[in-house]
Amino acid sequence: MPLLERDDRGLFCPAGNFHVDPWRPVPRAVVTHAHADHARPGMGRYLTTIDGEHVLRPRVGRAATIDTLDYGERLSINGVTVSLHPAGHILGSAQVRLEHGGEVCVISGDFKCDATPDGSVVPTEDRTCRAFEPVRCHAFVTESTFGLPVYKWPPQEDVFAELNKWWASNRDAGKASVLFSYSLGKAQRLLAGADASIGPVFCHGAVETCNRGYRDAGVELPETTPVGQKKGARLFAGSLIVAPPSANGTTWMRRFGECSTAFASGWMLVRGQRRRRAVDRGFVLSDHADWDGLLAAIKDSGAEKILVTHGNRDTLVKYLREQDVDAEMLDAWFEGGEEADEVPGTEAADEDGDPVTDGDTSREGDTPQA
Repeated sequence: MPLLERDDRGLFCPAGNFHVDPWRPVPRAVVTHAHADHARPGMGRYLTTIDGEHVLRPRVGRAATIDTLDYGERLSINGVTVSLHPAGHILGSAQVRLEHGGEVCVISGDFKCDATPDGSVVPTEDRTCRAFEPVRCHAFVTESTFGLPVYKWPPQEDVFAELNKWWASNRDAGKASVLFSYSLGKAQRLLAGADASIGPVFCHGAVETCNRGYRDAGVELPETTPVGQKKGARLFAGSLIVAPPSANGTTWMRRFGECSTAFASGWMLVRGQRRRRAVDRGFVLSDHADWDGLLAAIKDSGAEKILVTHGNRDTLVKYLREQDVDAEMLDAWFEGGEEADEVPGTEAADEDGDPVTDGDTSREGDTPQA
């Protein structure tokens, strides 16, 4: 019996009779993180990290049954040992380690790490979530959102320095600075790196909802005010406003008067993305691994078999096979691009993220097993 396989509801562990990040309702779901393409409402019960519950519950509802584990803590489900390990993606994000019959499989979900020159993992320093930790296994399921050699991130501290310089320049010109980023995870990463001494910080309702989950988990963020609590363009002059990408170009933007706009995403590394987003500036900041980070995580897993999910799957699989690595594609319903982060009940519907860049949206085909 394989430790992991794909069925019509998601990634299924037959021995344990549970799913990991299922896309249709199941009795028991182990969730890597709270982005909407990995955590869906309607499951019988959920298992996530202690920190992850703070951002998962707004996604799945107050009445949902959510069980939690601390990082590294082990739980036996029908004889399968399950443990959750830091993924470095967003608050509470985890790699799911499954062990049964002497076999170990790790489903990484979405993750963020850097790489040393010799290709080993370097945990990304971040104040908003636990840093990625390599987990040894026989089979490793990896994302490939940025699975192309062109994606190599600049140092995060350099990006924050440029962002704060942009904000300060706008403040001196009497403008508001509107920064678009995904509401859950990316927005909080940006807020933690922003220099709040430059001016006041306001947030769209979708972002503020997620901020509350982070603060409840003990993450320190600068003081923020919901945009809806203030009226009058002059009150926003010199401030930083953090909003989801879906707010760009809507009537919601009129309240800020003269402003400069920017978008923070790994996609900003690609020429033309700033123009497509219709913003003044683009900041290359991601909470996913770049090409070197993906290869480092795969290497440090020690896995004999690599299964590659959403994103640039074919490129990564081809490269790994050229390195004599046993790799193949694993069809999955994860289609959030960089993130999927709509938040029900906030000021405006947030978007589902960006499409995969290689046009690979297939959900049919052979089902690899681990």
